[in-house]
Amino acid sequence: MEERDIDFFSQPDFANLFLRAVLAVFILFHGISKIAGGIDYVTWLLEGVGVPQELGYLVYVGEVVAPLLVLFGILTRPAALVIAVNMVIAVLLAHRSLLFTVPNPGDRTLELEEAYFILALVVAIQGAGKYSIGGIASRWN
Repeated sequence: MEERDIDFFSQPDFANLFLRAVLAVFILFHGISKIAGGIDYVTWLLEGVGVPQELGYLVYVGEVVAPLLVLFGILTRPAALVIAVNMVIAVLLAHRSLLFTVPNPGDRTLELEEAYFILALVVAIQGAGKYSIGGIASRWN
């Protein structure tokens, strides 16, 4: 292996690219499922807490638009924060019964949502790095 190849993989910017890609792809799977199957479940949850159903369409921003921005490194920091907020809202709407509970082994827990939230915060803090369309010089990247 050449010295240059080793340098590429040891760069923090490569780690940022990897984190961005993992976060974006995993969240995009949720968005694609909502594009394919609709957001009836989301609007039903919103209606149940007295929020206008039309706000359910914002799930496309949090699960399609923001992950694409994160993936390509455009407005990375705000887009990652949108994903983090989306995860908080998802937990509060769909999984609040799991908050502050100690699960039995094998029970459904919030680890996945927590991991997405923390990963989104890390991306928001670190930014996109140099392997991004927005470039490293952008304040929002």
